[in-house]
Amino acid sequence: MYKNILFWIISILIMFGLAIYQRTTGPTYPKSGSISIGTEKIKYTLYRSWTNTTDARIEIPTNNKNLKGYMIYRRHPSFDDWTTKPLESASNSLVAVIPRQPAAGKIMYKIVLQDENGKEYSLTDEPVIIRFKGDVPSLALIPHIFFMFFSMVFGIRTFLESVFVRKSVFKLSLWTFVLLFIGGGILGPIVQYYAFGVFWSGWPFGHDLTDNKTLISLIFWLIAVIRLKKNPDNYKWAITAAVVMLAAYLIPHSVLGSEIDFRKVS
Repeated sequence: MYKNILFWIISILIMFGLAIYQRTTGPTYPKSGSISIGTEKIKYTLYRSWTNTTDARIEIPTNNKNLKGYMIYRRHPSFDDWTTKPLESASNSLVAVIPRQPAAGKIMYKIVLQDENGKEYSLTDEPVIIRFKGDVPSLALIPHIFFMFFSMVFGIRTFLESVFVRKSVFKLSLWTFVLLFIGGGILGPIVQYYAFGVFWSGWPFGHDLTDNKTLISLIFWLIAVIRLKKNPDNYKWAITAAVVMLAAYLIPHSVLGSEIDFRKVS
């Protein structure tokens, strides 16, 4: 009994670790940093994802009233020329306003600050890319996240069961598959549709790694369930499926995600 409780605790802790990893990596996680101008150290957060109900607002906090700046931007990927736009002055901050785009539309932008002597300070060496998405209802998003992360808990727990105990491997594998199917196979496409206007952008219709890694994980867990149903001693299939799932979660979220290719549209 104590071993069972310990394995569940370990599974949950690993899930939280992977959840934090997923939250803090990938192309949509905000890019933060700081820059010193004179005696002031300015901290900034550059967003790389934004709901397309409004323009994106990047606020640069500063107490220096003489500080100015501008933003250069263009759609990505595109053949557009760079557009230069001055930063707006607000209370204790400078604001870069990025025009909203259709769902899956991206803007490449770079922010430059200027002191009272005209010296320029670029916040980043390379432009930052922000992707706009549709508004996803909480009734779709929250259950999706719940089922995805709890499928991970059951997947890790199945791995531990397969290696150390070997008693309830089939039952745990079946639960993992069901949770993953609901979270990634049903709710995932619904979230994708609200966010980017398509239910599926992985193979064979696209190259979205988030969709593809979900599909691969589902296939391996389905094989594991079928094999274990026929022979409960086929622990290696559950171990393999769990390893594949963990490897998939180590791929940052939204890599090669949906995007509009502005080179092909007006």
